[in-house]
Amino acid sequence: MRNGALPTTAQVNPVTAKETFLALMNQYDCDILHLAFSSGLSGTYNSCRLAAMELEEEQAPHRVIVIDTLCASMGEGLFVHKALENQKQGMSLDENVKWLEEHKLNLVHVFTVDDLNHLHRGGRVSKAAAVVGTMINLKPILHVDDEGHLIPVSKVRGRKKSLMALVDYMEAHMGSYEDSNDIIFISHGDAPEDASYVSQLIEQRFGIKTFLINYIGPTIATHSGPGTIALFFLGESR
Repeated sequence: MRNGALPTTAQVNPVTAKETFLALMNQYDCDILHLAFSSGLSGTYNSCRLAAMELEEEQAPHRVIVIDTLCASMGEGLFVHKALENQKQGMSLDENVKWLEEHKLNLVHVFTVDDLNHLHRGGRVSKAAAVVGTMINLKPILHVDDEGHLIPVSKVRGRKKSLMALVDYMEAHMGSYEDSNDIIFISHGDAPEDASYVSQLIEQRFGIKTFLINYIGPTIATHSGPGTIALFFLGESR
């Protein structure tokens, strides 16, 4: 992408989802909890929901429960992390599903991009906004809202200020969940130094020392572009 490549993405179809669920049932002989990519960003959740309904109608040997996480990237990853923690603490599948449904809107996503043209290509900003914003070094701050959509929340001038704005957003939204953030997830589009800088800011401000920092997956990175930095944590509201 740095060299001009323009990849595309496609959602999973119900047939592929059904085949995958059946293969997992046969391999592990257990019920399946599928935490699906946000329905506000993809039709994949609906494909998986339809596949699960078909399997139920066909009296498959195990249940498939599909949750619309309303999350993306490592926000979805943090959701998976919490589900695994619940399982290790002895929650049943149904108890875990109840907890996840009750808390999915506490999974806060906030991110910034380095190149507005990728957001323009995905229809998030106009061509004029992308051109002018690039000229004046304007960096948008975006989040994933309660319906799982990407929504701009503010703009700042300069890369460093945009990274600091992510931590400011975290401070404003954690509220009573501050003590619940025993680990913070940060993803990046081939920008590990900037991701590390954000983790340092968080440690300095909140004393949190445990982070999972990793690359943004290819599906999201296709639309956000190189240089994207995203921060995920638990908060009172998105």
